[in-house]
Amino acid sequence: MQTDKRFKRWQWRVIICSMLSYAMFYFVRKNFSFAIPLLNQEYGITNASFGMILTLGGLIYGVSKFVNGILADRTNARWHLAAGLAVCVLTSILFGFADKFSIALTGTSEGAPFVRGMVVIMGILYIINQIFQGCGFAPCNHLMVNWVPPRELATKMSLWSTSHSVGAFVVAIICGYLTDWRLCFWVPAAIATVGILFTIITLRDTPKSVGLPELPKVEGEIDDNEQKDPAKFRKFLMKRVFMNPVIWVLAMTDLFVYVVRFAILDWGPSMLADMGLSKELTGWTVAIFEVAGCAGMLCAGYISDKFFKSKCQRVCAIEMILVAVCLIVLHFIQDAGMPYMFLIILALAGFLIYGPQSLLGVTAAKIATKKAASSAVGLIGFMSYLSTIITGVGFGALADKFGGWSWIFITMGGLAAVGSVLVFSLWGLKEDRA
Repeated sequence: MQTDKRFKRWQWRVIICSMLSYAMFYFVRKNFSFAIPLLNQEYGITNASFGMILTLGGLIYGVSKFVNGILADRTNARWHLAAGLAVCVLTSILFGFADKFSIALTGTSEGAPFVRGMVVIMGILYIINQIFQGCGFAPCNHLMVNWVPPRELATKMSLWSTSHSVGAFVVAIICGYLTDWRLCFWVPAAIATVGILFTIITLRDTPKSVGLPELPKVEGEIDDNEQKDPAKFRKFLMKRVFMNPVIWVLAMTDLFVYVVRFAILDWGPSMLADMGLSKELTGWTVAIFEVAGCAGMLCAGYISDKFFKSKCQRVCAIEMILVAVCLIVLHFIQDAGMPYMFLIILALAGFLIYGPQSLLGVTAAKIATKKAASSAVGLIGFMSYLSTIITGVGFGALADKFGGWSWIFITMGGLAAVGSVLVFSLWGLKEDRA
């Protein structure tokens, strides 16, 4: 009885503290989106240039999630998180000196060479940041599958997944009131610095590391000794992850989920500014999208465990088709002079899209078991960040070419519908399928 109580205390400590740690990664990640309009206004940098940076960084982040997913199955999550966050904080600080670096590089403080220099420098810093952003989710996923049994994973992982919404919400509010692009980098970096120390002090890797029993093995899972054998572990990974068609269907679906999510997060401030909203109201609108997403994740996880017997893919299928409907509605009302109606529909889309964003990974983690869960989620993360090809270069060029966002809403709605069809194909999936 005492052991059970102690395990529960540690379980909730790990869940809550890892949520706060991961939220800090978003402080030094999504602040870039709020610097974009200010940099555009001050230096005339085009949406296409920013789109290229976002695409390259997103692709690098996808690779980083994949690599860190494999590493996280074999590393200490606490130090993995702290090291990654430290580098991200450093790059955010350096972002604020991009103009000074460009002057040193080009020998001028104005004109096309200076602007090109800034774009190159920001691109390099953004890519470095994205490499180490990959040190965020993978170790947290490792923590969750080692501290939470499969029957509770949908509900508690959905709760944990609100961490990035909390981070994005708070940084959106903060940056919405900052009128200097440099402060959009420096203020979040100062807050995230505290997060590094918090991570080191509060988190522990596995129940065994604090003298508690590990969670029981599930069917098909290798034991600790087998995991330490490189040949056996590779064979296990191939079967459970890389040669598993279910994992690939989940990965393709997540790609379409991330098209919608990143289109709003990366281009939301610019999109709403073009509709005539003030910078403050733009910040609040994007923040409300995140708050709605938090509520959506919590509801989706609870509904999956309570009413669908933890069959998360069924909830994902239903929510994806509803997201498609919301996006088509946004297409028709964007020019109707109804900003508050636009905000309501956008919030509803956020409520719906964050359920699949959380639960597709939960489904993959259950199939892969806790010994390969981070590798499975890493693969899905890599595929999902291929979405930045569409949301970065693609949507940036569309916005510049057509002078608006109509075709972007139509494209997002169509891809959400395709994602719904894909995940519907897994309606009768058994969790132990490998």
